[in-house]
Amino acid sequence: MWGGGGDSGLFKSTDGGDTWTELTRKPGMPKGTVGKIGVTDSPVDPNRVWAIVEAEDGGVYRSDDAGMTWQRVNEERKLRQRAFYYSRIYADPQDKNSVYCLNVGFYKSTDGGVKFNKTITVPHGDNHDLWIDPTDSTRMVAANDGGGCVSVNGGITWTDEDFPTAQLYHITATSDFPYQVAGAQQDNSTVAVPSEGWTNFMARGNTVEKREWSYDVGGGESGYIAQDPKNPDIFYAGSQGALLTRYDRKTGQTRDIQVYPRFFSGEPASALPERWQWTYPIVFAPKDPNRLYVCSQHVWMSTNEGQSWTKISPDLTLADTASLGKSGGLITMDMNGPEIYATVFALAPSFHDVNTIWAGSDDGLLHITRDHGKSWQKITPPDMPKHTRISLIDASRHKPGTACVAAKRYQMDDRAPYIWKTDDYGKTWKKIINGLRADAYVHAVREDATRPGLLYAGTEHGIWVSFTDGDNWEPLRLNLPDTQIADIQVTEKDVVIGTHGRSIYVLDDVAPVREFTADLPTEAVHFFTPYYAVRRVQPAVFQYYLAKQADSVKVEILDSAGTLIHSFTGDKPKNPTKKDDEDEDDGPPKPKMPTTAAGLNRYEWDLRYPGSSSFKGMIMWGARPTNGPLALPGQYKVRLTVGGKSTTHPFEIKLDPRLKNVTPADVQEQFKLAMKLRDQTSKANDAVIQIRAIKEKLAKQPDNPANKKLKEQLSIIEENLYQIRNQSGQDPLNFPIKLNNRLAALWRSVETGDAKPTAGSYKVYDELSAELSTQLTELDKLVKGKPGM
Repeated sequence: MWGGGGDSGLFKSTDGGDTWTELTRKPGMPKGTVGKIGVTDSPVDPNRVWAIVEAEDGGVYRSDDAGMTWQRVNEERKLRQRAFYYSRIYADPQDKNSVYCLNVGFYKSTDGGVKFNKTITVPHGDNHDLWIDPTDSTRMVAANDGGGCVSVNGGITWTDEDFPTAQLYHITATSDFPYQVAGAQQDNSTVAVPSEGWTNFMARGNTVEKREWSYDVGGGESGYIAQDPKNPDIFYAGSQGALLTRYDRKTGQTRDIQVYPRFFSGEPASALPERWQWTYPIVFAPKDPNRLYVCSQHVWMSTNEGQSWTKISPDLTLADTASLGKSGGLITMDMNGPEIYATVFALAPSFHDVNTIWAGSDDGLLHITRDHGKSWQKITPPDMPKHTRISLIDASRHKPGTACVAAKRYQMDDRAPYIWKTDDYGKTWKKIINGLRADAYVHAVREDATRPGLLYAGTEHGIWVSFTDGDNWEPLRLNLPDTQIADIQVTEKDVVIGTHGRSIYVLDDVAPVREFTADLPTEAVHFFTPYYAVRRVQPAVFQYYLAKQADSVKVEILDSAGTLIHSFTGDKPKNPTKKDDEDEDDGPPKPKMPTTAAGLNRYEWDLRYPGSSSFKGMIMWGARPTNGPLALPGQYKVRLTVGGKSTTHPFEIKLDPRLKNVTPADVQEQFKLAMKLRDQTSKANDAVIQIRAIKEKLAKQPDNPANKKLKEQLSIIEENLYQIRNQSGQDPLNFPIKLNNRLAALWRSVETGDAKPTAGSYKVYDELSAELSTQLTELDKLVKGKPGM
């Protein structure tokens, strides 16, 4: 990075840009070399212009004659430090004496730029852009390294920056269940967020916004993050200045375990004994969870959690002296970590051999060791241009000698994509970029964890997929914005991406990608193999492709013996304007049905058996009897039927692996009691339905004393079974709940959490069942021998 010199200057046009007049050397401007210049003119007085100029005698300059003469009015370093990164100045649209200057801080002057003594506090530092309403200067929008924020009171208060615009350099998917995604956020902390199923860690907020939780895992804004394979509570994270921390999320303890804790800033790479890049690698060996690696220009290893380190390589970089000097420019140097060059930028230990490690530098060299560092061989592809940054190496999970390399040269004004692949430990290489967008330079490449030859590429313009081992690439954009994909992680079921500016995305249940073939679009119906489901955490997801819209789609759930558990049928929509979630009456919500649209369809089963029977207008308190009992862990089948043709796949339901001291026998007992309670609730509800049907018939008959007495007797039983005065959701607070509600509430209690039912549950079940038996016996006596009843 280099700025300042003969090409820098300030120019003015009065004819729409057809011609320009240089103002750089007008009276009052700096005499020597100039660099970056920010400029603004006052809408109140067009002759008043301010410029913030990078120069040895730089600062804020003001002109009151449209740029013909200038006066330096402020030279404070707080306004012109790190000039290449800031140098932003903005005139107030309504006050000719007010002007704003942006830097790490946000400053305002009300005396024409002489004193910037008002500091405006924004949610985040490093301020880069500002918009001020031309008609109301109290309304402004600011952009900083934390995102964007809005003020309607002149900067006294600002909106929160709580939207997903995090800039990630690298991400990792943790070994937790469900997995979390951890990454380092530009100019912010590291962060770990759940992929799903962690509501137990969420605080309730009085807000309509969806709330999530996250935590910092140590390190800082720019580094890799590695979770300890032996202990999921331990995280290793890096950042600028060679920072390396060991964080224990169980205790909150953070230790600094730098390899070589000689801090640096403002020094060129040539002055450093160890050259640590802004985003140096931190990785564990897949074949040995005790081996942790980090990289300067050397590869370092620790087997005792960072207490000590061993260097296992020579300098693996080109280390051209021309690339190791000062960085910044003729006026302002800038050396902190991103500018450190000639480092090992990518490292990939083998998934097959504990002694094989692939290493790539940011100045264009690739090396491999197959004896754990005793010797290293240079394996740089012959057609890789000098000084190419090797962004990421992905060692194959499927083939020992196979690896893919993502590389980039955009800082040399070359935005072309570069990916190489080898199948023989780097002896030969093949460039695999066919189909990629010409300016989509590549940050990351990953092989699928399940299907060999299925590759993903993260580029400056989205994510791409290859089904042909890199021979051809296709966009996998779907609903993604056009954004930089900085890193990719492939999990058991999902593809996770870290973006630079749009935070983290998950493409979940990627079976359609893994099973895709060129012939698939020609099939009338394709039913993708489902993944396992987990009780209370992950539903069973069934995905199917339809070449054209179907009249009807049926999804049936069967147990391992083939016995039907549940069936769901979706028909072609007859009223496209009616929303799917609109209910035709005020009864219990109807389950979603399979869709019939052409293309990819997705149906989720909530793992519940059919619920109890119900009747129109039924109001329950503390119970949802239309939701059936949760299916037991075990093997199941799903059958898809479209156009008379059926396809069946097996799938598994698992118990949440986080549960301790819960046995299959415990859950079996819970399921058994829940099914009994469902059936008892149905008996109570069916009796209410029967009673109401009888009373409806009696209403059509002569109102004789016998019929009147029978209706009264039926009403007594009905009111013992159900609270008939319930008309709205909270009426049970006024009118006591009755037998069917008590049964359903006990059922809800029994199924709250996977565990063996309590002794109290069995006791109350026996009591309620006996009470139900009494009511049903009375009903049988009343209707016995009465024709049509």
